[in-house]
Amino acid sequence: MCFELDSVPPIPAISGGAPVRSEDVVLEAADGTRLAAFAAQPDDGARVGIVVLPDVRGLYRFYEELALRFAERGYAAVAFDYFGRTAGVSKRDDEFPYMDHVAQTTPEGIQQDVRAAVEHLRSPAGGDCEVVFAVGFCFGGRHAWLSTAGGHGLAGAVGFYGSTGERNGAPGPTQRAAEFEAPILALQAGDDQNILPEHNAAFDEALTAAGIEHEVVVYDGAPHSFFDRRQEDYAEQSADAWERTLAFIERHSPA
Repeated sequence: MCFELDSVPPIPAISGGAPVRSEDVVLEAADGTRLAAFAAQPDDGARVGIVVLPDVRGLYRFYEELALRFAERGYAAVAFDYFGRTAGVSKRDDEFPYMDHVAQTTPEGIQQDVRAAVEHLRSPAGGDCEVVFAVGFCFGGRHAWLSTAGGHGLAGAVGFYGSTGERNGAPGPTQRAAEFEAPILALQAGDDQNILPEHNAAFDEALTAAGIEHEVVVYDGAPHSFFDRRQEDYAEQSADAWERTLAFIERHSPA
């Protein structure tokens, strides 16, 4: 599990921040799949939109809260669920067997879902965003990076502790780096038991070889999912990762 069931993002709500509105929405992918999503945006609109790609649990309170934190900072955000094709759009309890459904996802289906989220953000209902980024975590970090090869016109992608190599025979971000069309920020855990230093180094090298503007940051001693954990052991790393995320979005948003 990537985080405790009652965890929330390690980001304080802004007192006096932008007034926001939020709602549960249902998006529709190009293949007709209906997928659950949570959308938040400032009351006075936003030029920049954020597609939030959750970890393996799919849409969950943590990511709804994260969308709100983005909206308080002036960005429209939509967090979407991966399991519309196999589990529908209804709310789920903590017993939901998410790994059974992760196994049934495909890279192509996820990119259709990303496209639906991007189109929502670019629509009047989603904020009429001119610029859109992808921000993902774990499973979602991997697919956020891959989204820059999906033809969505993204301005950049941020991935927290995403896997970089092949998976189930499908090429990963390292193998597809030459297809990327936008800058990349990778925020990796130095004490990750599955994503090893050599994996991060190979991703860095592939992005360099492809001429993709990027930064790979590895937090020494931090475990996988350090940003999502309830305990405060990794507060410094989490704060730095959040600031880097906001700076990346600001830097790659046209004036």
